[in-house]
Amino acid sequence: FVHSKQGNQSAGATFVLLGFSEYPDLQVPLFLIFLTIYTITVVGNLGMIVVIRINPKLHTPMYFFLSHLSFLDFYYSTVVTPKLLENLIVEDRTISFTACITQFFFACLCAVTETFMLAVMAYDRFVAVCNPLLYMVVMSRKLCYLLVAFSYSWGIGCSLILTYFLLELSFRKNNIINNVVCEHAAIVAASCSDPYISQKIILVLATFNEISSLMIIFTSYVFIFITIMKMTSTRGHYKAFSTCASHLTAITIFHGTILFLYCVPNSKSSWLMVKVTSVFYTMVIPMLNPLIYSLRNKDVKETIQKLINKNLCC
Repeated sequence: FVHSKQGNQSAGATFVLLGFSEYPDLQVPLFLIFLTIYTITVVGNLGMIVVIRINPKLHTPMYFFLSHLSFLDFYYSTVVTPKLLENLIVEDRTISFTACITQFFFACLCAVTETFMLAVMAYDRFVAVCNPLLYMVVMSRKLCYLLVAFSYSWGIGCSLILTYFLLELSFRKNNIINNVVCEHAAIVAASCSDPYISQKIILVLATFNEISSLMIIFTSYVFIFITIMKMTSTRGHYKAFSTCASHLTAITIFHGTILFLYCVPNSKSSWLMVKVTSVFYTMVIPMLNPLIYSLRNKDVKETIQKLINKNLCC
């Protein structure tokens, strides 16, 4: 009965997302900057999906995974950015308990799924470089669907577990979240009950996800590097490196930001850094990924050019 009563109280709770409210003069400039970033993110990621769909040359496992990465980046940014933009131009920065937990669930789902999607893409590059003749046999349509399904399933599973333990916490009627997004640590900090179990659960899951995904990536690239070093032709070296360069750049930015975010101590002086990193993680990375892959890819650039020329002709 007591637990049920706490749950009912929490359900009626509201949160205030402080965001960058301590800098009133920057609200409008930040709104314009974030709106521009979000627009580029939406156009870039949805554009990448369209380009992959309409060009038969891009109907390969690598671009199949890339289209899902673009979808995740688009969805991740859309879960977070509209509320962030709203909070920059309105006085009322409140968000309901249900909306806050829902935002956390979908943001967590996207983040975990993207972590393993990047690992899957590393395995795909390993097969492409180390077994080029068997690439289409090994990376069959069935395996591609299974790898993508696993990434989404694991993301949903982790999100459900973490959300469940957040719902076990109790909150006051009005709560302050010192962040731009309903992020786990900020929600837990607002709780008035013992968050020990919830904190331990996210520590275990986050550590497992980071280590396991990075091990897949590291192992794949070790074998890729060994294979490249055995190649005798300079052209072979260049082709192999160009195949992996975009993916390596995306991995470095994504995991570098995650590791930095969780290495920042939870002190008052570091909250600004946490907010900036959260914005980079939820908005800037989803914007950069399509740019990284399109600028370094000849087939993608050719398809975009044809689309632009076709529209201009029309």
